[in-house]
Amino acid sequence: MMGYEMDINEARKTLKELRETLEYHSNLYYNEDAPEITDYEYDMMMQQVKKIEQKFPELIENTSPTQHVGGKAKREAGVLVRHNVPMLSLQDVFSKEEVEAFVTEMQEKLDHPQFVVEYKIDGLSMSLRYENGNLVMAETRGDGIEFGEDVTENAKVIDDVVQTLSDAPEYLEIRGEVYMKNKDFDEVNERQELLGKKTFANPRNCAAGTLRQLDSAVVKERKLSLFIFNLQQVRGREFQTHTEAYEYMKSQGITVIENYKLCNTFDEVWEAISFIGENRGNLSYDIDGAVVKINSYSDREYLGNTAKVPRWAVAYKYPPEEKETKILDIELSVGRTGRINPTAVFEPIRLCGTTVSRATLHNQDFIDDLDIGIGDTVLVYKSGEIIPRIKSVVRDKRPNGTVTYQIPDICPVCGSKTVREENTADIKCTSASCPAQLERNIINFAGRDAMDLKGFGTVYIEELVRKGYIRDIADVFCLKEHRDELVESGIIGKEKNTDKLLQVIEDAKNKDADKLFTGFGIPNVGKSAAKALLVHFGSIESIAKASVEEMTEVSDIGEITAKCIFTYFREPANLKILERLQSYGVNTKKEEVALASSVFDGKTFVITGTLPTMGRKEAASFIESNGGKVTGSVSKKTDYLVAGEAAGSKLDKANALGIRVLSEDELIKLANKEEE
Repeated sequence: MMGYEMDINEARKTLKELRETLEYHSNLYYNEDAPEITDYEYDMMMQQVKKIEQKFPELIENTSPTQHVGGKAKREAGVLVRHNVPMLSLQDVFSKEEVEAFVTEMQEKLDHPQFVVEYKIDGLSMSLRYENGNLVMAETRGDGIEFGEDVTENAKVIDDVVQTLSDAPEYLEIRGEVYMKNKDFDEVNERQELLGKKTFANPRNCAAGTLRQLDSAVVKERKLSLFIFNLQQVRGREFQTHTEAYEYMKSQGITVIENYKLCNTFDEVWEAISFIGENRGNLSYDIDGAVVKINSYSDREYLGNTAKVPRWAVAYKYPPEEKETKILDIELSVGRTGRINPTAVFEPIRLCGTTVSRATLHNQDFIDDLDIGIGDTVLVYKSGEIIPRIKSVVRDKRPNGTVTYQIPDICPVCGSKTVREENTADIKCTSASCPAQLERNIINFAGRDAMDLKGFGTVYIEELVRKGYIRDIADVFCLKEHRDELVESGIIGKEKNTDKLLQVIEDAKNKDADKLFTGFGIPNVGKSAAKALLVHFGSIESIAKASVEEMTEVSDIGEITAKCIFTYFREPANLKILERLQSYGVNTKKEEVALASSVFDGKTFVITGTLPTMGRKEAASFIESNGGKVTGSVSKKTDYLVAGEAAGSKLDKANALGIRVLSEDELIKLANKEEE
C-alpha cells in the first residue's frame, strides 16, 4: 500500500477495498474454517486499516472490522445461546516498542501492576459454565458480543473438559481454547486421505470444524484438546488475581495454559515473550503469539474494555522468521490417492526453535511458479509458526545450468505411468496395484458404491494389505485360498466370521459388471458412468479396448473421463488384474435385459423420497427396463424427478430448475403412454 500521505478521497477508497477484503477472509477463517491467507497477511491488512482510521477518524464505520469481534454465530453444532460475558478478542501488537508502550501505560495508570505472559493458543474459543460444580453449558465465541453456539454435547467428549468440580462455587464460567495437537491432526488427515475425503489445511481449521460437528462420536475420534486461559465470571467465591484463579482451576483438574510467567517489569515481560518465541517450535501444538495480561482482577475492572477488546491485555504476534538455505534434492512420494508429492530437501536451518531440512513443494504448478531447481538457494519460513514453507528463490545465487525441476512421468514407487488430471494440479499414478495407494483402492472396491462387500471393513482391509494377503483388487477373490491361515491368525475374527466374509466375496462374483467397473477406482468413473458404458459396450473387456473417440459416443461420457479410462487400460498391471478377475469367474459382462419398452429412451430420471409401493432400486429397474437412465443428482440434464414422501432438497432443486416432478402413479402412467 502507498504511504499515509493521502487525501480523504484516497483514504475512503483504500478503506473500502481493505474492509471488503478483510471481511471476506474473516468469514473464511471464523465461519468456514478455510483460510486462504496467513494470519500474518491478515494482521498486516488490519494494521493498514487502523492507521488510516487513526488519520481519518471521520471515516470509521460501525461495520469496519476494527469495530467488531470474530465471525457470525452459526447453527451447525446446536442452537444459538446468549453470552453471559462477552468473549472479546485481544489487541494485537507486532513490535517490542508496542509491548513496552502497553507496559508503560499500565504502570502509569495502576499501582505497581503485575503482568502474566502466556502462550496464545491457535484454536477455537469456547467457554464452560458450571452450576454448583456441574457443567451445564459449553458455547463457542460466535459473534463475540451477544451470541455463540451451544456445543455442550461435543465438549463433554473432549478429555480436557472437566464435567464435575469437587470444590465448586455456586456459579463458575471459564474460557479456553479448543485446539489439536500436531500428532492428532496428522492422524486425522491420514484417515481423511485414506477414505478419499478432503484433508484439513491446519490444526486450527480441523479443531474448529470438528467442534461444530453434529456427531459427537466424530469429535471424540479426532481427539480435541483444551487449555483454559481466563476466568469469565464467578459467584460464591472470590479470586484476587488471574494466577490465583489458575491455581484453583488446577486443583480441580482443569487444564490451564502451560508455563505462564508472572512479571513485574517490561524487561521481564520481554524476556518471557522472547523465551516463548525461541522455544515455540518445540511445543506439541501450534501457538500464534504470546499474551500479556494484567494479573489483578480489580485492576482489570478499573481499566475496563473497549467495544472490541479488553484494555488490560495485548497479544504479541511474532514476525515470520525467514532464512536462506540450499536445495540438495527433490524427493517424490506417492499418497494413498496415487498423488505424486514432491518434497524439497535442503541444508538444515533453525526456524522458530527447531531444525528443519524439508518442505513440501505441493505440485508441478507450485514448482513452476517459483521456478525451483535442485541447487537453488531459497528463502524458507514457517507457516503458522510450525510448518516449513518455501517462499521464493534467491535469483542472484542460482548456479549456472540450474533448470526448473520436472516431476517425471513414471511412478517413483511402482514404475507405472503417471497422468496429470485435467483441470487439476495433481499428477497421479495410474496403477491400481501401486503399493502406495493400495489400501484406499481396496476400500473403494469393497465400498457400497462399488462391490458392496458387506462386513469387509477398513480395519480388515488395512491388516490384510499389511500382512501381504492383498496386493491388488484381484487378490480379494483369492482370500478363500488362505482360509485356514486367516482363521488361525484371527485377522477377520473367528471361524464363523471369516467364513461369512469369504462367502460374501464369493457371492459378489455374480454382481452386475458395472459394480466391478466402478470398483476399479478410475478417476471420474462413478456408478452412472459405469452403467452407461456397460450398456453401450456390453463388457469391461470391450471398454478396455475402446478408443477415446468411441467412449465419448456414450451419453454423458466426456473426453476427460474417456482419457482416464483409456490411460488406465494402457497400463499392463491393470490389464493383468482384469485377466485374473475373469479367470476367477468374476462377472465382467453386462447382463442382457429385455426392455419392456423404449418409452423413456434418452430420458434421465432422479428418484428421491419414499415411494408408496416401490423401493428405489425397484423404481430404478422399472425406469431402466423402459429405456430410461437413472442418476443420483438433479441437474439441468435431468428430465424427470420421481418424488415420494420426505423428498427433501432434490425436490427443491428440481422445482428451481423447472424440472417435471412425477409421483409413482404418474411414472407408471407415463410408461404406459397414458400421460405425456
